[in-house]
Amino acid sequence: MVLGAMCGRMGRSTFLLTLLTTFSGIVNSTYGTWKSGFHSNRVNNLEKPSSQPHIIFIMVDDQGFRDVGYHGSEIKTPTLDRLAAAGVKLENYYVQPLCSPSRSQLMTGRYQIHTGLQHSIIRPTQPNCLPLENVTLPQKLKNAGYSTHMVGKWHLGFYKRGCMPTQRGFDTFFGSLLGSGDYYSHYKCDSPGMCGYDLHEGEEAAWEQDNGIYSTIMYTQKAINILASHNPERPIFLYLAYQAVHSPLQVPARYLERYKSIPNLHRRKYAAMVSCLDEAVRNLTLALKQYGYYDNMVMVYSSDNGGQPMAGGSNWPLRGSKGSYWEGGIRAVGFVHSPLLVKKGTRSRALIHITDWYPTLVMLGEGTLDENQNLDGYDVWEAISEGRRSPRLDILHNIDPVYTKAKNGSWKAGYGIWNTAIQAALRVGDWKLLTGVPGYSDWIPPQTFSKLLLANRWHNERVNWDRGKSIWLFNITADPYERVDLSLRYPHVVKKMLIRLLRYNKTAVPCRYPPKDYRSNPQYNGGVWGPWYTNDEEDEDDNLLSYDLEQMKSWRKKKRRGKFKRKT
Repeated sequence: MVLGAMCGRMGRSTFLLTLLTTFSGIVNSTYGTWKSGFHSNRVNNLEKPSSQPHIIFIMVDDQGFRDVGYHGSEIKTPTLDRLAAAGVKLENYYVQPLCSPSRSQLMTGRYQIHTGLQHSIIRPTQPNCLPLENVTLPQKLKNAGYSTHMVGKWHLGFYKRGCMPTQRGFDTFFGSLLGSGDYYSHYKCDSPGMCGYDLHEGEEAAWEQDNGIYSTIMYTQKAINILASHNPERPIFLYLAYQAVHSPLQVPARYLERYKSIPNLHRRKYAAMVSCLDEAVRNLTLALKQYGYYDNMVMVYSSDNGGQPMAGGSNWPLRGSKGSYWEGGIRAVGFVHSPLLVKKGTRSRALIHITDWYPTLVMLGEGTLDENQNLDGYDVWEAISEGRRSPRLDILHNIDPVYTKAKNGSWKAGYGIWNTAIQAALRVGDWKLLTGVPGYSDWIPPQTFSKLLLANRWHNERVNWDRGKSIWLFNITADPYERVDLSLRYPHVVKKMLIRLLRYNKTAVPCRYPPKDYRSNPQYNGGVWGPWYTNDEEDEDDNLLSYDLEQMKSWRKKKRRGKFKRKT
């Protein structure tokens, strides 16, 4: 009635104009208030510090189990000793015996048998990389709101653009794609005539960034620059994968001065490289404090495999070396340093494997894990931080269906359950089983005072009594140095573990180990190691990379019999 009266007094058109003007004013007033409130809330949310911890993962290359001060080494590592002493030392921590396998399991949380990377490493001339169907650790953290950065060694393949670090979850990448190279020039020769430059910024060669600086120092400075330019109120994942202390043995002269008393040249250079690495971690830690990251930070330090005695490393008193499944090849230096730890200054004996970092760090970062990922890793944060029991009861160190060099290996030796010619290693509780050829098996003390090369019989304990064997069993808890083989004393334990191996093997995917592709030669790519597949080839079925094991075995048999004619 009121509206009708108003309409009558004002006229129809005048009334409608007045009504629209009034309504528009109300809407603008309401929108302005809502808009102001929205932007205010948005700004407040952006300024609000994140509860997610900063994650700093330091991966070092080929550092031996003994080659840290707190394991009794003559090498001085005051920074690592101090960080480990104030954190949690991981004294039952395992990785893989080689570079690519350890890195692939860190990035995916899955065993090699579940990614197809069971055999050896990813070589620079192979059209192979970490399978693209695997969601990586940085991808998960990025989805959780992290800024993700990688500095250092990738070594997970690069034959096509989709394999590059910046395509696998990292916002930025600065470092090398290959497994090793010159520390100053950043050149690498894979074989005669296959040489190229290997320092990258993102997906391009980093010519302009290269000032001939020693890589340990250069990578540390790059990591510090990332910290300086990032807002510490927002979570960051920094993966710093040092080239050190992998061969070649190169180091600035000032670090050699500290080790004049070591007559063995390899050991002296190696020790100097470790000291340089220790200083680099010190500088990184100071930067974390200076730029406001330290109080809400979790730092993980890990070697990727055991040390290489021929290149100055030492795993003493453990047996074996890099490339082997003896403890010296797979038991690693590792610790966690963080103000967020509940129990600091402790030594953890919890069973932990490198695959465990994936779920542990994703959950710490408030990310999500999908059931269909079929992870092999466990969330071990409570075991590390609070000293609780590890949820992990076993570790499949690996099953390599290609490496079958045990001459005396057979189904009979494996009780008809397993062919012991196959290289495999499994840990279940206190027990460890090895089959096939586990790798170099001597115990080698640090070669501090020896001037002889390994080929001239270094001072070591040479194993003669187990030649011809293809199966071993050890109680690792009671015998961590693998000196007493119990396989004949406890055949029932051997059988149970062989059955466990068999079950694991039934879940394995085909092995990816393609032959050399000559198009990978850097001379076809401007002298740079980098992707060589075209866009069209990237769309091809990845199954082409799966190596037919039966064909490979057949080829090897023919080659041994002299029936294989080399193609010209």
